Amino acid sequence: MRAWNDRSKKVIPILRVNDAAKAVAWYARLGFVKEWEHRFEPGFPAFVSIARGRVRLFLSEHTGDARPDTLLYLRVLAIDAVEREFGVTAEEAPWGAWELELRDPDGNRLRIAGPIPSAEGASG
Repeated sequence: MRAWNDRSKKVIPILRVNDAAKAVAWYARLGFVKEWEHRFEPGFPAFVSIARGRVRLFLSEHTGDARPDTLLYLRVLAIDAVEREFGVTAEEAPWGAWELELRDPDGNRLRIAGPIPSAEGASG
């Protein structure tokens, strides 16, 4: 078995989208920024990389790249900011986090979790 170097130890989910520009704008509300976009030729489907810190996602307009209705789990430090941005309310999960679920414009689901507010200041 070949040894992997540190640079190859990364998983990047691919999400199927119908309109990459619309998806990039929606994910920007979660703090993601567009890194690059590729098309084989003008007018062909787009393949886009977006990032939020060390987290990367690929958004693909290519039909066979991913299934619709994918579920991603994203941990954030301030879930209240997501609540405000999207006008939703997180609920306390039994495993010690606050969670909420969003759907992007293409129906992909994002379960977003953050620390329980009382736990944030407990270590000080």
